[in-house]
Amino acid sequence: MHDNKQGTCMLIDAAIPGDRNMIKKEAEKILKCTDLTIEIHRMWNVKANVIPVLLAATGTISKSLRQYLSNITGEHKIKGRKKK
Repeated sequence: MHDNKQGTCMLIDAAIPGDRNMIKKEAEKILKCTDLTIEIHRMWNVKANVIPVLLAATGTISKSLRQYLSNITGEHKIKGRKKK
């Protein structure tokens, strides 16, 4: 998503990993896109961020998904059960 008015670009990288190691997969996604964010910053002179969206095959979502989604403009909800 590229926003000329705010000077930002968000790279949304979605995946459905088969294993339960969500933290490791999130870090891999962010590291994978690091060079791309630097290149976008140089070419378009905007601030670029990576937003990893992970949903495990078992239905597990990452702990930081809500934080990442709050950076995206517009309405969005995460429905489901909360841990007690």
